[in-house]
Amino acid sequence: MDLRQLEYFVAVAEEGSFTRAAARVHVVQSAVSAAIKTLERELGAVLLDRNSKRVLLTDAGEALLPKAQAVLDAATEARDAVAQVQGGLTGTVRLGTLTSVALINLPALLGEFHRRHPGVLVRTNASTTGSLGLVEQLLDRRLDLSFVSVPGDVPNGIVLDELSHSVMDLVVPRDHPLAVRDEVSIGDLAGLDFIDSPLGYGNRAVADRAFAANAVPRRVTVEMSDIYTGVDFVRHGLGVVLLPGYVIGAAADVKTLTVTGADLRWPLGLAWPAGRRPSAATRALIAVVHEFFSR
Repeated sequence: MDLRQLEYFVAVAEEGSFTRAAARVHVVQSAVSAAIKTLERELGAVLLDRNSKRVLLTDAGEALLPKAQAVLDAATEARDAVAQVQGGLTGTVRLGTLTSVALINLPALLGEFHRRHPGVLVRTNASTTGSLGLVEQLLDRRLDLSFVSVPGDVPNGIVLDELSHSVMDLVVPRDHPLAVRDEVSIGDLAGLDFIDSPLGYGNRAVADRAFAANAVPRRVTVEMSDIYTGVDFVRHGLGVVLLPGYVIGAAADVKTLTVTGADLRWPLGLAWPAGRRPSAATRALIAVVHEFFSR
């Protein structure tokens, strides 16, 4: 066995695909396949079930995976130790981000990190399936670190540091019956047509939890992939929406109301996989994130 074979095997196991694994390790797919076949011959066991739509691990592959991950983590730590002695970090950090991270100036943060650690490559991946998708990628080790919005209990298998939060308010059209008020109880919102993000997004989870906790039924009639379109949907009469203040701004032709009697805090946190020590490069990025939020 060598590190390259183990790296390719782990990439296929975590990605569930030879194509995605090849893209991840920056080689052609045939090279990944050949390396894993050689590894299987050396070990005398089939590691991957290649007959399903998604590549699956055999029992032997399941047994090898945590050992291979540990070997690669140890190799990374060894490289990090040498790099630090030589005066600079190297490596790659795979960073997940939300489609809306307005609570933090991500370009400024990454710019500061790059100035301090120019030898580290940060690969960002904006989720199209919300925080739930980002958590799954952390658990599958396809990401090293991610900004997420996870209200309630921390999912098993990740470490989560809450960084900030924003309270969501209700946005209604100017001619809506509730527009004459400045605040409304959550019980008054039963029966309204809501615009919201799809399931899996943090803001959707916050709203669903708040209504369920107060036993208030809620009907979502329009789903949006970008929360910044929410005000426009309201403006054109498609329903009402719960949005954080930084999205609403000074929007015209709508009215913003405070919702009482409910926890509508939308948290922003930084998460990474539990049960493994983050690489030195990842730890350095975590430190810069915390520094930004302490200012």
